[in-house]
Amino acid sequence: MAAARMHHRPTHAPAVPHEDPKFLQSTPARPLRILAEYLHPLAQLRKEGIGDTIVMFGSARIEARETCLARLTRLQKVRIGKLPAPERAEHRAALRNAKSALEMSRYYEEARELSHKITTWALTLGPKPRRFVICSGGGPGIMEAANRGAAEAAGKSLGLSIELPHEQFANAYISPELSFNFHYFFMRKLWFAQMSKALIVFPGGFGTMDELWEMLTLLQTGKLPRHNLILIYGRKYWDEVLNWRAMVRWGTINQEEYSLLQFADTVDEAFDRIRAGLEKYHMKLDSDLQG
Repeated sequence: MAAARMHHRPTHAPAVPHEDPKFLQSTPARPLRILAEYLHPLAQLRKEGIGDTIVMFGSARIEARETCLARLTRLQKVRIGKLPAPERAEHRAALRNAKSALEMSRYYEEARELSHKITTWALTLGPKPRRFVICSGGGPGIMEAANRGAAEAAGKSLGLSIELPHEQFANAYISPELSFNFHYFFMRKLWFAQMSKALIVFPGGFGTMDELWEMLTLLQTGKLPRHNLILIYGRKYWDEVLNWRAMVRWGTINQEEYSLLQFADTVDEAFDRIRAGLEKYHMKLDSDLQG
């Protein structure tokens, strides 16, 4: 028996740590997962020759005009008088929401058009490296509009998606080789900030504001170059939601910090401001991806 035990050999070798799924998903391996969310995009962006980006944020709930118009048309065809009484109030509410969604769809179409204009101009700067590539959060709504406009201009665009408990998907207009999915919000934010030369903020909710405040704080504290642009699109929405001037009056920010913001209400105005800022401060590439 002793001799038999001496000659016993294991039927299989244990997995090396970097090929062990159980270890890689464990708490001790968290630094490896974080590092992977930096190194994988870095390698892919270098491979694709991406020099820098223009980031576009906005609500995931704002839909394309054709979608909103089709919904409203369908609801308007219903004869409310023939509905049971309990359903009439619901239908009227649905009609109000559909009309509001159609009004908000202008921002989807304008984000799409602005992305198209920026991409068309950026393509004239050549492919080595690719400059001022549109980058979005990868999801629906304004994010989709940004990627869609770039695709319609025959340009590449990035999508930085995030894993969420509810359904999450990358929109169909992202360049497949530039579609990234993150587990950690802070790593996703790092990639938004690291390559961007301008941030364009369309109407949005908590997520949009979170990303806006992150960028503003990095600019305010000098963690991003002072000449990076932040453009707030749609004063009608933003001036009702946020009282920027009140922060100056109360002394929580100063006039110089307020001047970090630029504003636009039309595609042409936004494009002119973005292009002027890029041509003045950012034509010389200083991205960490180069070299």
